[in-house]
Amino acid sequence: MTEPTRAPDQVRSDSDEVAAGKNAQSAALRVNASSGSTNGVTDDGGAHPSGTLPPGAADAAFGGHANGDQRRADEVEAGIVALWQAFGERRDQELRDRLVLHYAPLVKYVAGRVGTGLPSHVEVSDLIQSGIFGLVDAIEKFEPERGLKFETYAMQRIRGAILDDLRAQDWVPRSVRSRARDVERALERLEAKLQRTATDVELADELELSVEDLRELFAQLQMTSVVALDDLIGAGSSQASLAETLADDSAEDPVTALVDRDSRRQLAEAVERLSERDRVVVTLYYFENLTLAEIGRVLGVTESRVCQLHTRAVLRLRSKLTEQT
Repeated sequence: MTEPTRAPDQVRSDSDEVAAGKNAQSAALRVNASSGSTNGVTDDGGAHPSGTLPPGAADAAFGGHANGDQRRADEVEAGIVALWQAFGERRDQELRDRLVLHYAPLVKYVAGRVGTGLPSHVEVSDLIQSGIFGLVDAIEKFEPERGLKFETYAMQRIRGAILDDLRAQDWVPRSVRSRARDVERALERLEAKLQRTATDVELADELELSVEDLRELFAQLQMTSVVALDDLIGAGSSQASLAETLADDSAEDPVTALVDRDSRRQLAEAVERLSERDRVVVTLYYFENLTLAEIGRVLGVTESRVCQLHTRAVLRLRSKLTEQT
């Protein structure tokens, strides 16, 4: 059996935020390796009776500045040692909760490190909530006789609990996530070697895939790129949500509408300048949707003559529109 050692410096600094007034964040579970028994250690080096807390030691560990005075580090250490000893014997929920409170900075430390590689929409507070369950599980299942430091063991359990919760909320299959990482690594290798953006053919060769398979893979990886529509983009007063920047394919393009309106105006003016017969042919053919034969019966001429009139009118319109531009 070995003893839990002090938490990392990063955790030590975080502890001051979580448990105000704590002056030390570690516990040393001192164990008699030959007998396998666990004993709390007092200020003078003696051992307390099994399952008992030294007077004031627990308050030193968890009260900090309860009375406004600073407890010595050895008192804090002795309190945690005794607390571990008592919890190992009685498995009391209150003792477990006090251990959870003491080691809570570990959760914040691990959640912060895991959160650095996640999208911005993942809240660190959600990771901390998942990590607390991992810490509770670590405290209940920790076996000092295995020779592990508690902080090392707990950090692995906390990280595992956070990752398990993230995977449970992810709708994308893990195989797709794995392929996405493979593509990213391949792109990094190729661009570092080529000093330019890799083509699909080069990337397919690097991944040992055909170009068709690579494109199918890209289609699958599109599911992994998700952003929140209410995320703000831009800076300063020009901030807008992502939803406000999405194009509406069904909306009318104002530039196109303006150009179309101007073209119609020019065409109407050009039609008005045609001769009366040419204007009638154009109006009946394009606006009334009559055939050349029907227009011939209206004008009392043959269909071939209507065709000639139509050709002449179109040429004149084209000439007038060209002059305007």
